[in-house]
Amino acid sequence: MNNQHANAVAQLEKVAKLLRIDYKGQEKAFDSIINRLKEPDVVHQTKLEITMDDGKKKKFQAYRSQHNNARGPYKGGIRFHQDVSLEEVKALSTWMTWKCAVTGIPYGGGKGGIIVDPRQLSKKELENLSRAYVDFLTDKIGPWVDVPAPDVNTTGEIMSWMVDQYQKNLTKKGLVQENPLATFTGKPLAMGGSQGRDEATGLGGVMVLEKLVAKMGFKDKKKVTIAVQGFGNVGYWFAKHAADRGYKVVAISDSKGGVFVAKGIKAEEALAGKKEKGSLAKFYPKAITNEELLELDVDILVPAALENVIHKDNASKIKAKAIIEMANGPITPEADEILAKKGVILVPDVLSNSGGVTVSYFEWVQNLQGYYWSHKEVIAKLLPLMETSFAEMWAMKTKHKIDGRMATYMTAVKRVVDTMMLRGGI
Repeated sequence: MNNQHANAVAQLEKVAKLLRIDYKGQEKAFDSIINRLKEPDVVHQTKLEITMDDGKKKKFQAYRSQHNNARGPYKGGIRFHQDVSLEEVKALSTWMTWKCAVTGIPYGGGKGGIIVDPRQLSKKELENLSRAYVDFLTDKIGPWVDVPAPDVNTTGEIMSWMVDQYQKNLTKKGLVQENPLATFTGKPLAMGGSQGRDEATGLGGVMVLEKLVAKMGFKDKKKVTIAVQGFGNVGYWFAKHAADRGYKVVAISDSKGGVFVAKGIKAEEALAGKKEKGSLAKFYPKAITNEELLELDVDILVPAALENVIHKDNASKIKAKAIIEMANGPITPEADEILAKKGVILVPDVLSNSGGVTVSYFEWVQNLQGYYWSHKEVIAKLLPLMETSFAEMWAMKTKHKIDGRMATYMTAVKRVVDTMMLRGGI
C-alpha cells in the first residue's frame, strides 16, 4: 500500500530544494526546520475501549497527529474509517499545515482518526466511541491548542457529542474555559456552527474552477466537461455548484461505481436517485467503474474521494486537460511526474479543498466572538481568500515554470519556515 506520509515527506523535500536558494546565509537553520517539518510535533495514540450494545467490551485504535503550530493552533478533521493508519494521519496533518498556510489563516496542521467501520456500529455505539475519543483528547485540545473538525464518516452530530463530552470533562476537572464551543468546528448551527460550512469545501473548489477555466482560455462554460470521482459531501457540492454555474458535469461516482451522462448530471437528482436505489450506478442507465471515470476524455477531472487513486499504473491513461484535487492526496508523487510530462494542469488539494478549513476558521472566529454571520457574509468572505490563493499559485507557477503543486507548496512552506525562523530557537 502506498505510504501517504512518505509521499508528504517526498513533496516537502522537493519543495525544499526549490526554496533553499531564498535562504542564503541561513541554510543551516533552513535545513533544520525542513527536517523538523518532516515529522509531526507529536502523535497521540491509544486504544479506546467501549461497551457494545451486547454488553461486550471492544477496543478501537485511535490517533491524533499534531504536525506544526508555529502559525497557530493545530487544526484538522477526525475520520472514522477502517483504513485509518498512523502514516495516514501523519500525512494528513502535514498537508493541513500547508493548507492553512496557503490561505493565510492562522492555524497549523492536525488530523485525527479511529480505525473503525462506523456502518458496523449502532448509533449508541458510535456516540460512545466519539465520547471515548474526547476523553482521551480533552487535555490535548482547546481553542488555542488544537481545533478538531469532521472528516471522512464524521458529521455535525458527532461534533455535537464531542463538544458535549469536552464540556463535561472540563467541568469534572474544575476547569473554566472562555468558550469551549470554539474547540470543535463543523458543528450544527444550533451548536454554534457556521452558515455555509456543509458546502464550503465543494464551493471553494468551484471558486478555483472558475479561475482555472479562465486561465485555460475556455470561452463557453457549457462546453467544459467535468468528471467528479466521489459523491460524498465534497463531491456533491462541487458537482452542484459547478452545474449551477453552467458547467457540464458528465460523470460522477460513489464507492460502488460511477455513471456517465453526456448531456450533464444534476447533483440534486443524482443524490435523490442514490438514496432511492442505494447507489448511483443503479439509478442511471450507463454505469462505469471508478477506474473508468478517472480515464474519461473530459476537460476537468475532480478526484473527490480518497488518497492515491491516481498512481504510476494509471497516470498515463488520464485524458483530462486539468485536475482539481478535492480529496486529500489523491495523486502519488510518481503520478505527479507522469502527469506533468503530459502537460496536465494541476490544482493541488492544499489549495482547491481549503474552502472547508477556511469556513471552519470563520466558525472558530464566530464562536470566540459570540457573533454570527449570515450565509451571504460567509460566502463573501470565502471568495477573496480562494481567489487570492489561486492567483498566488498561478503567479509562482508561471515565474518558476513549475507545476501547480510545487507552486502552491512553495508559498505554503515558505510561510511556515519564515514563521519558525522568526520564533528562533532553531
